Amino acid sequence: MSSLIHHEALRNPPAVGPVHCHPAGKNKDAPSDNCVCEFISSEKSFPYDKLKTAQDSASSCTKTITPQKAFALDSLLLGLNRRLSQLEQDVAVLEKEDDGKLFGALSLHVVENELTEIQQMIDKLNSTARESKQLSEDMAQKLGDVKEEMAELEKFDTMQVVKRQQANQRLKRDLDQCMNNGVHGTIKPPEPTAGTCPYGQFINITGPRVHTGGEYAGSYKYGAWGRDPKPEPGKESWYWRVMLTSSNRYAHYVRLYSTLSSLIVGISVPGNFLIHASNPTTNTIQGPNAVMYAGALYYNCYNKASVCRFNLTSKTVTSFDLPKGTRYNSKGDFCHLEDCYPFTDVDLATDESGVWVVYTTTQNFGNLVLSKVEESDPPKLGKTWWTSVYKRSVTNTFMACGVLYATRYVDQNREEIFYSFDPTTGKENFNVGIHINKVMPNILSLNYSPVDQMLHAYCDAQMVSYKVLFEAMGNTFTY
Repeated sequence: MSSLIHHEALRNPPAVGPVHCHPAGKNKDAPSDNCVCEFISSEKSFPYDKLKTAQDSASSCTKTITPQKAFALDSLLLGLNRRLSQLEQDVAVLEKEDDGKLFGALSLHVVENELTEIQQMIDKLNSTARESKQLSEDMAQKLGDVKEEMAELEKFDTMQVVKRQQANQRLKRDLDQCMNNGVHGTIKPPEPTAGTCPYGQFINITGPRVHTGGEYAGSYKYGAWGRDPKPEPGKESWYWRVMLTSSNRYAHYVRLYSTLSSLIVGISVPGNFLIHASNPTTNTIQGPNAVMYAGALYYNCYNKASVCRFNLTSKTVTSFDLPKGTRYNSKGDFCHLEDCYPFTDVDLATDESGVWVVYTTTQNFGNLVLSKVEESDPPKLGKTWWTSVYKRSVTNTFMACGVLYATRYVDQNREEIFYSFDPTTGKENFNVGIHINKVMPNILSLNYSPVDQMLHAYCDAQMVSYKVLFEAMGNTFTY
């Protein structure tokens, strides 16, 4: 059989290179039943050094162009627009009330100061624009070089694997365009029951994508921010923020922003929505773990084991009690080995299916308890699940596609999503192993946004967001 195979190879040698055969053994002239073939490939060896150079160039481009640089021009333009509006107001006051004496001189001095500051902003805008233009030109040149290198490397793809992948990507893009062109209006993603996710399994997290202190950079260490998963019409791009303005414990208003750019530069429009004139008092927000859903803010009621819902349209507050034995007033906080986060007993969360509440009770020995909030009027506590993870070993929780995730503190630069609980199956996983790269040591609240699959973190007065990656990220849904 061996002899037949070798002789068949002789009659039909591979096209990629010559084959030289001789009888096996030291004496090539001696007769033998076996034949040994020497295969010499005519293909060139793959230039791995060129591939490494292309990879390094692409990585350099990625590190050079950061989200912060992309937001710089937008932020400056928004700030300049705001200052120009203020200048118009100051000039109007000067024209109206100029008495030709001391008051007029003072008003004119204010206008001069405004003009000086505006000129400084224009100079900075021009400088940033020039830097961005130069950066774009440099990146275009580098990307052109990388494209040429990759075109040369593709010549080694004799089996045309890359070409098939590119063809598949073009087909997928064309299919997506056809689907989008055939749909009228905006498609809302399905609201899955717990444990069923239209995007597949949560597999990783990337970022940070956004990092800003807003208008109060460095102030108000505790708070929360995010997007409404079920916004009212016309408010789809709005963001909200809650800052604990009293003793890192209380807040009595929620602050709204019409766009992400407005939030980054600190321009609050439409502004604050006041829950109560005094703080703290009845219906005050207690703790940083608030969420927004369907035009209402959900939070831990002041000095109670209860959840409050503040309707921003009607300016009314309704509430419901948590089970007897629920820990509150900083008796069941999120913690790590060195510290605990005060008044984090009750954590609210949102996902594709609605609002959830995470807490702990004496009956469950301090372990996490998860309950679904029913959107009735007033709201009420729905189905409840008990877990076996101790709450004080957890630093934060959030919900994504009907699954509960918990984090723990690793060091000042990393947080780990280490635990998950699926309410549908009751399955717990203590080895999720997804790390979050932090910009500040402490993550004081986490909110998942199903609108864009972003995870919003409030970190020591900084607002940071991360992209949540699922198995089937090609299945994109938008509100």
